[in-house]
Amino acid sequence: MGEVRLSNIRKTYKGGAEAVKGISCEIKDKEFMVLVGPSGCGKSTVLRMIAGLEEISDGDLFIGDKKVNDIAASDRGIAMVIQNYALYPHMNSYENMAFGLKIKKLPKDEINERVMAAAKILNVESLLDRKPGKMSGGQRQRIAIGRAIVRRPEVFLFDEPLSNLDAKLRSKMRIELAKLHKKLNTTMIYVTHDQVEAMTLGERIIVMNDGNIMQIATPIDLFNNPQNKFVAEFIGSPQMNFIIGRIENQKSNHKFIDNNGNTFDLSKLELNNLKESNGKELFLGIRSENLRWGNENLENYATLKGKVIAIELLGNQKHIYLDYNGLEMVATIRSDVEVKLNSDIEIFLDLNKAYLFDKETGERIY
Repeated sequence: MGEVRLSNIRKTYKGGAEAVKGISCEIKDKEFMVLVGPSGCGKSTVLRMIAGLEEISDGDLFIGDKKVNDIAASDRGIAMVIQNYALYPHMNSYENMAFGLKIKKLPKDEINERVMAAAKILNVESLLDRKPGKMSGGQRQRIAIGRAIVRRPEVFLFDEPLSNLDAKLRSKMRIELAKLHKKLNTTMIYVTHDQVEAMTLGERIIVMNDGNIMQIATPIDLFNNPQNKFVAEFIGSPQMNFIIGRIENQKSNHKFIDNNGNTFDLSKLELNNLKESNGKELFLGIRSENLRWGNENLENYATLKGKVIAIELLGNQKHIYLDYNGLEMVATIRSDVEVKLNSDIEIFLDLNKAYLFDKETGERIY
């Protein structure tokens, strides 16, 4: 069984620096789980603790039904792929893929069968006699993945394996990894700082920040239902817009008043839990696609007046950056809508798609 369970796992280094602060989660057998977050959030440290390359300071780690805290990395039934490939330059691809099996003293026939099977899965049969220096980055990464496949582990670990590849090849390799997961039907745990990789690869995603888990959910649930401001800001490109202000409640009439004195009428929203937030500072969040060029078909909206400070054309759509009373915001609109730089514009905020976050805790309250 390739189930991985972390129970209150901590990692504290000498001097007291705490990289992982007591996290708990369960990665299901045969699941593709992605750990994502900014640099230094602790995601790679978590992966290294699962691999047995980093000692666990506190808590329990289970692979299947076995506690593995004190089990050597080589005996955990895992295989790891890292970003710099770590191939032996003096060996050809076949030898690199076979090396770990030779160390385990498997029979030659079995080694050959495993290497050739992995090469067929990855479509690298023609590369088996080449050394790493004669291959592209994508080819080297396939061989590194093949070296992991031949071990037939219960769990595959990937630590930012595509970060050294160019954008086009990264996109292609993401598709290949997704197909590989279906072919192998095994547990994969993948670490990245790239939210596009996380959203396209993960069946579920663990969002981390400062050694803590901020949320665990499917990609679409993270996007539509962020539990806190950090997740709302981190997931989505461009990132969510935020306007700071306060709530004023008068019976069933709720208003959000931003720091420039502009009032947004929230009375049509189901805001039953905002009584305690009366007068408190909040962030109103809105994604760029919900800042509309026109107010047609919008039942509930607020009008924002600003100046266009930048335009980013992206084929069939474009990002319009505007200065809203000193606050930079971005709207995503169709590319055929004519907008001029430095012009004054009106943008319509779809209040039915807005979020409210507590300024102090960052937790979502609507």
